Amino acid sequence: MDPTDFIGAGGACVLPHWGVLRASGEDSASFLHGQLTNDVVKLGEREARWAAFCSAQGRMSASFVVSKRAPDELWLAGPADVLAPALKRLSMFVLRAKTKLSDASAELAVVGLAGDAVAPALVAHDEAASPALSGDAAAWTQAPLLSGALVRLPEAEGRARWLWIGPAAAVQTLLSALPALPLALWRWLEVRSGVAPVLAATTGQFVPQMLNYELVGGVDFKKGCYPGQEIVARSHYLGKLKRRAFLLDTAVALEPGQEVYWSGDAQQPAGLVALSAPHPGGGWSALAELKLGVLESGTLHLGRPDGPALTVRPLPYALPGQDAAAPAA
Repeated sequence: MDPTDFIGAGGACVLPHWGVLRASGEDSASFLHGQLTNDVVKLGEREARWAAFCSAQGRMSASFVVSKRAPDELWLAGPADVLAPALKRLSMFVLRAKTKLSDASAELAVVGLAGDAVAPALVAHDEAASPALSGDAAAWTQAPLLSGALVRLPEAEGRARWLWIGPAAAVQTLLSALPALPLALWRWLEVRSGVAPVLAATTGQFVPQMLNYELVGGVDFKKGCYPGQEIVARSHYLGKLKRRAFLLDTAVALEPGQEVYWSGDAQQPAGLVALSAPHPGGGWSALAELKLGVLESGTLHLGRPDGPALTVRPLPYALPGQDAAAPAA
């Protein structure tokens, strides 16, 4: 069966595993610009940013969809299980900056939208949302909707996806305009998009390029300094990356943080699961960081050298040096 058959017309679902941080105050943009991997100072109200918050060693501790809601206010949406430590660490760097950071998850909700039903329903509801809904809209395009922000995400399985961040009081209005989308299906599409957010199970494990962040709009190499910037830039300009993220399928359940082994070297893990979800047709899908060399021969296994077999699937975007999205295997 064609994987897109599982999606049908698509629809919307609340994402309870996501939350939102708020930065308010006249220095909010410049403060976040100095902390995240992407340009926030130039961020307009018609665009969003995908960005990581790194340690001094260049390892990602959190990742966010950054939305500018007013000249002095920005929202940072991301997995709920990393927001509290990210807020605590970001707050340590505020110093004299005129910005106030807070967890706004009780006030602001996050809704995932995907499929063919979304654009016509939302354009009919509010024409102002059309810039993010048009067929040629680029990923991270943003438009206003229901006092919130509608953000175009990278496609998955050939289907358009969006993230809505807005007042919790407006969620029911949004959901009533669209078919219900099963949360499990959204999470599978999230995996198949090839964009993995940082989770509690993976915090501190990856330099941005290990999860292909620079390929999906998550790193700006021309912006100024931020924690870990020197290491991230060195990997880009001077080093040859030896690890990348790839899509995997397997027959058994798997979780972020589980190790991946290669038949060519049973003594040490060859990678780490970054994101996973059950496949609607059976089995599980995952996005995992792997050593590039393991794709040239042998087999991959979950958890141990003789663990369940893992099959590499094509990414929805090409990696540098490859003519197609599929890895050389």
